[in-house]
Amino acid sequence: MNVSWGVSTFLWTSPFKDEDTGLFLKIKEMGYDVVEIGVEAVDHFDADLVKSAADDNGLKLSVCGAFGPGRDLTHPDPAVVQQSLDYIEGCLDLAASLSCPHFAGPMYSAVGKARMIPDAQRKQEWEQAVKHLKIVCEKAEARGVNIAIEPLNRFETDLVNTTADAVRLVKDIDHPAARIALDGFHLAIEEVDMETAIRSAGNLLTHFQVSENHRGIPGTGQTDWAGINRGLEAIDYHGMIVIESFTPEIKELAGAVCFWRHLADSQDQFAEEGLKFLKETISTNIKETAE
Repeated sequence: MNVSWGVSTFLWTSPFKDEDTGLFLKIKEMGYDVVEIGVEAVDHFDADLVKSAADDNGLKLSVCGAFGPGRDLTHPDPAVVQQSLDYIEGCLDLAASLSCPHFAGPMYSAVGKARMIPDAQRKQEWEQAVKHLKIVCEKAEARGVNIAIEPLNRFETDLVNTTADAVRLVKDIDHPAARIALDGFHLAIEEVDMETAIRSAGNLLTHFQVSENHRGIPGTGQTDWAGINRGLEAIDYHGMIVIESFTPEIKELAGAVCFWRHLADSQDQFAEEGLKFLKETISTNIKETAE
């Protein structure tokens, strides 16, 4: 297995802008290989500047989308769907410009769209997501990147909650650019067994995000890290393992993800202790690479 260790810029700031490349030196000195940028708008930063700053610090880049209201491929209004496709296409352009192999996120629907709806409506929305994600995959393939579809917990979406849901969606899309991203936070809520969930994703798993079950520092909660380790080892995972959490200091983002309290003395402590734990826990059976 080959993994690169990453951390999301959401841990410190939102939205990410050019000046936030000042974080890169610190992130590299902490021992990370990858910076994951949460893209709230494609015009918030200059891709060339960010790529240059990452190269200067010996860091790779990852791109993750933000799918709030107005970014919904299952919306009944064609204008909203087109707006969503335009945003995703912009993120695919960024991924290609930043030499990131994929664009990750819950791109099938808007985060927070969690409802009890009739089966017929859910089937129609599923089919609409498949239809539009086929278009997204064509655009991704043309740019030499993949998409990494992320299931979210039941409180954040009613469409794709489990690894099995994500596998089904990828199979329905039926395109080689369609892959899966998993997040240990959501797995801890929705899955019966983390190892089994990761095994079920198999070679479709192209991106893996982690934090604790309470979104805190890895190793400080109830997450089944041994199961995660076994699952990644079983599928011979090659990819990034990225810490994704947030800060209550950024009020708009904190409100969106229900992040009401500090889970570390500082965000730097979160990043440092989290990486130390991951390397001690997961790299026991997984060979690291920074290539």
